[in-house]
Amino acid sequence: MKVLVTGGAGFIGSAVVRLAVAHGHKVINLDALTYAANLENLASVARSDFYTFEQCDIRDRASLDHVFSTHNPDIIMHLAAESHVDRSIDAPTDFIETNITGTFNILEAARANWIRRGKPDSFRFHHISTDEVFGSLGRTGTFCESTPYDPRSPYSASKAASDHLVRAWGETYGLPVLITNCSNNYGPYHFPEKLIPVVILNALHGRPIPVYGAGENVRDWLYVDDHAEALLAVVTRGQVGRTYAIGGENEARNIDLVQMICALMDEMHPAGAPHARLITFVTDRPGHDARYAIDPSRIKAELGWRPSVSLQEGLRKTVRWYLANEAWWRPLLARQGVGQRLGTAR
Repeated sequence: MKVLVTGGAGFIGSAVVRLAVAHGHKVINLDALTYAANLENLASVARSDFYTFEQCDIRDRASLDHVFSTHNPDIIMHLAAESHVDRSIDAPTDFIETNITGTFNILEAARANWIRRGKPDSFRFHHISTDEVFGSLGRTGTFCESTPYDPRSPYSASKAASDHLVRAWGETYGLPVLITNCSNNYGPYHFPEKLIPVVILNALHGRPIPVYGAGENVRDWLYVDDHAEALLAVVTRGQVGRTYAIGGENEARNIDLVQMICALMDEMHPAGAPHARLITFVTDRPGHDARYAIDPSRIKAELGWRPSVSLQEGLRKTVRWYLANEAWWRPLLARQGVGQRLGTAR
């Protein structure tokens, strides 16, 4: 199977690439190499005969057509996106151009290639999205595949729009599409502007650990390698036209998550302990969703997938990885916006 992964140098995309190569699939990694991308994420497969890299921006239709005509992929796994909510608040234009226009371009390039090749039955277009398109939950309840959309940030609105485009291309043109909506991912290779790596690295350096508001916001955490397994299950065995909700079944308040990481840092890096003394409550993010939680019953019942890594186990693996891989994260700290408070504009 020849798999084209967009955004394959990003956090989730690189996990998918590594796993697909390990499964013996030929993988074309299509990535524009914007600020959050890192080819070092793929060092373990870079020399594999099953791996090819194409630097290409999904906003550039002509370049996309060239990649498709060169490689003729059987499967497209579309992960390329601007994904940081805080950045979307400050600079929404990039999110509209990449997540909406870019998705339109990749759909059209895929459709043209599919038609040119006689619409092969094995062709699939898998769009990877987020639970944030569903908005915010109260203290109870979960998101599922039929939850109405209610995006509340420029990021989630742009991803909701991209989901709608994919469904429309499936209904209007018959393009064989699948969509997945996942909960918050974490694990090794996570770009250091996101919550978990921020906590680890600030604790390591004795810097204040910022927690938005009172830390009461709840997220469902999904270990990235579990997510990659789910995505390959969906694209290879999922029902065309179907949506699958993927969750880790690991809910935690932000403040509890941060305290768990601090306790692990006390154990693994006792210098500076107790690290929880660094926790600092800061002004909340505008429109901060209160709670996300996913019911993954469909993917469990239809495809036999379930999360295998508990939050405590996954956090332990993640903290250990960051402590052992300074050569990976150190250069990223100099990238634009990293270490700065973003997303406060109204």
